[in-house]
Amino acid sequence: EDQPRVLLCAGATKDMGKMLGGEEEKDPDAQKKEEERQEALRQQEEERKAKHARMEAEREKVRQQIRDKYGLKKKEEKEAEEKAALEQPCEGSLTRPKKAIPAGCGDEEEEE
Repeated sequence: EDQPRVLLCAGATKDMGKMLGGEEEKDPDAQKKEEERQEALRQQEEERKAKHARMEAEREKVRQQIRDKYGLKKKEEKEAEEKAALEQPCEGSLTRPKKAIPAGCGDEEEEE
């Protein structure tokens, strides 16, 4: 009762013969079929990439319309402007960034 039952179908017995070292059936068109399959896969991948590129272009168009409508800037443009603003010399400026104030200056009350 405790022995496992093994079920084999016709295809499995044929494959078992190959695994046991039997002669492999040779399909004369196997190479050609494999090349066609690889070509079909490449073509599907190219179509998928093209579709993705079209969808992303459409999304970017919609994003740009929203940016124009609300006067927003792209993340890259915003970062570039902030970086340029930090790099500008602030001589003659009445206000300077907090980082420029040395530690201990004006933080505590002066004792008289």
